[in-house]
Amino acid sequence: MEPEGRPVNRRIRRLGIGLVALFGLLFAQVSYIQVFAAGRIAGDPANARRQIIAEYKVERGQIITADGTVIALSEPTSGNATLKYVRRYPEGPLFAGVTGYYSQVYGRTEVEQAMNGYLSGDAPELAVSTLADLVLGRPKKGGHVITTIDARLQRVASDALGTSPGAVVAIDPRNGDILAMVSDPTFDPNELSSQDTDAIRAAWERLNADPRTPLLSRANDELFPPGSTFKMITASAALENGYGSSSPWPNPHELDLPLTTETIQNFGGETCPGGATTTLLTAFVHSCNVIFGEVGLEVGAQALADQAHAFGFCPIDPPDETGCLQPTIQFPIPFATGRFPVSGYFEGNDPLVAISAIGQDNDLANPLQMALVASAIANDGEMMNPRLVTQIRDPRGRVIKEFPPRVYGQPISASTAAVMRTMMVDVVSSGTGTAAQIPGLVVAGKTGTAQHGGPGTAPHAWFVCFAPAGPDDIPTIAVAVIVLDGGSLGSEATGGQVAAPIAKQVIDAYLTG
Repeated sequence: MEPEGRPVNRRIRRLGIGLVALFGLLFAQVSYIQVFAAGRIAGDPANARRQIIAEYKVERGQIITADGTVIALSEPTSGNATLKYVRRYPEGPLFAGVTGYYSQVYGRTEVEQAMNGYLSGDAPELAVSTLADLVLGRPKKGGHVITTIDARLQRVASDALGTSPGAVVAIDPRNGDILAMVSDPTFDPNELSSQDTDAIRAAWERLNADPRTPLLSRANDELFPPGSTFKMITASAALENGYGSSSPWPNPHELDLPLTTETIQNFGGETCPGGATTTLLTAFVHSCNVIFGEVGLEVGAQALADQAHAFGFCPIDPPDETGCLQPTIQFPIPFATGRFPVSGYFEGNDPLVAISAIGQDNDLANPLQMALVASAIANDGEMMNPRLVTQIRDPRGRVIKEFPPRVYGQPISASTAAVMRTMMVDVVSSGTGTAAQIPGLVVAGKTGTAQHGGPGTAPHAWFVCFAPAGPDDIPTIAVAVIVLDGGSLGSEATGGQVAAPIAKQVIDAYLTG
């Protein structure tokens, strides 16, 4: 006969096994949600919006310029239990390309997105501050993001560009700091960050229907043919491959391209100065297409491609972009990297080598990319990664994380950089860039007038420069300007006429005040 206590023990054992099984199923479900399905769930638009709505209960941190101007902040609201704060941009359109927007309907962009963990207070570095808020019963607050932008220079650059469609980027060559980055047209992020969802959607539809695409920044989001500013790269390739600034080149009125009846001509159909032969220096100073077409054919497609890629340009449709200039934590917002074909693209098609050498065909860049090229030349051949964010501070203003400058690479030698500096100084002192001259200051630059579109389309006007550029100077600012479709001059525009005066104003304001 079975003892009286055994049925009870058996029932307890069965109950224990059942509970263990249930806990196992619960653990498996939680593991699936948190590990295997986390990405899919987080990527669901409905959940993304729920996350943003939850963030509105937190006083989001500020985005601040290097000189202390607050360009994004959260303000408390009244009468809204769900959205306790509203995001404000005191000078919205001026800094929109930096801050981006923070919208309960359309999410986040630019620094608002890239630094969201810090701004929302969820980053591990803010754990101590968040815990202190919890213990003391204080509302949770996010951290502050300190950028490299010089607010005063940003205003100068915006005023100089005016209503001309285009962009201006200014960089400190020594550390890659983005001093100014403006684009026209721009948009007001306040319209997308209000608490009125109907108004937000109406603004979104209007902005996306605008053919000028104001939500895209011409400074870093789009790509354009660089025109003769690309001759900085072609000249660098020649110098790196044994040619000197005084090396002689045949100087015909036009260049007959091999394998075709097409030719390359200089701007206005003129002949480059110098007689039957001229020098690389003269051709650079006067931006002679004929000579630089010859240079491209002489140094070859491989040398051109290698030089462009060393400056951070990506191959067109590359199988692997790991070698291209990529966004980093120092410059966390997305940007379109310049493009230049791999050498195989030119195989059996020499005319395209000559055309690419003068910045046309499939050459593509934006002001950020070209400012980096100028920065490398200014910085003894060493190119820094662009840097937009320097620090994170907790709600009490204490620095909790720093992002130091980072070297991208050495696209050219120091000796090549020195020759390039001299050649670019001559462009401003006596060549196509005289409109960038500043009394008492040596400026180095390169003009560009880039053809695009079909016949009758006005060219893009470019100017890329740095200063101070005297023999004993250490350059502290590099600027790239593009004015689309020639600005107010249309088809009559050149980079020297339209873009150089804009760059001059930016450099003058930064160095002389």
